[in-house]
Amino acid sequence: MGRKGGSTTLKRKPAPRSWPIHRKEFVWVVKPSPGPHALETCLPLAIILRDILGVAKTRKEAKQIASQGKVHVDGKARWEDTFPTGLMDVVSLPEAGKDFRVLPSHKGLILHPINKEEASFKLCRIENKTVVKKGHIQLNLHDGSNILVKVADPKNPQEDVYDTFDTVKISLPERQILQHIEMKENVFAVVTGGKNMGKYGRVVEIEKTAEKKRRDAIVTIEDDEGNRYQTILHFVFALGETGSLISLPEASQVV
Repeated sequence: MGRKGGSTTLKRKPAPRSWPIHRKEFVWVVKPSPGPHALETCLPLAIILRDILGVAKTRKEAKQIASQGKVHVDGKARWEDTFPTGLMDVVSLPEAGKDFRVLPSHKGLILHPINKEEASFKLCRIENKTVVKKGHIQLNLHDGSNILVKVADPKNPQEDVYDTFDTVKISLPERQILQHIEMKENVFAVVTGGKNMGKYGRVVEIEKTAEKKRRDAIVTIEDDEGNRYQTILHFVFALGETGSLISLPEASQVV
């Protein structure tokens, strides 16, 4: 027999440890569909509706809510309860008047309540950029989307001020660039992975070395209390130059 493709099911025991589910109460859990975020770094809508927000008691109810277009991610209705939401995504329940942003914490990804003004934009990190035809530069963002930047003179691209690991503030759902935050020292950032995941602070130092890839450079972050943390550049997400452009949860709110 030929191969049938990947598995469409997922047991609770090998599911990502950041998911707020009981491991031994049931056998199976919702497996997210292929999308903008990987399995280890996402939360399926069914988990959000049933286990985090509690607006659904069962998977069947969560599927009915999503299939009616009552859940929006980044300003667009998502009809499948298996849709994967990830870092910085804006999850909205228009009928309930509630908006949330997916943020990192020491336990994994959490949903942080935000107001309507904040729900109108999101932050995206530039993972790569490519020169395409017709005088455009394509920015490849961390959420799997792309943005084209028009260049007037390809031989002298003055509009190309973007670099990898920089952050752009984009409008929702139009996805237009509103602001550019350069990844450099003294910017406010958050750690998105590793043992210091969820730590916020100002970038004190970025290691400069030609012996390894830039994403593996050691970054030192200092919080408001003077505590310093080290991680690699791959796990650092710039949030603003003078301060965070988004609201952040208090340490006491993350349990």
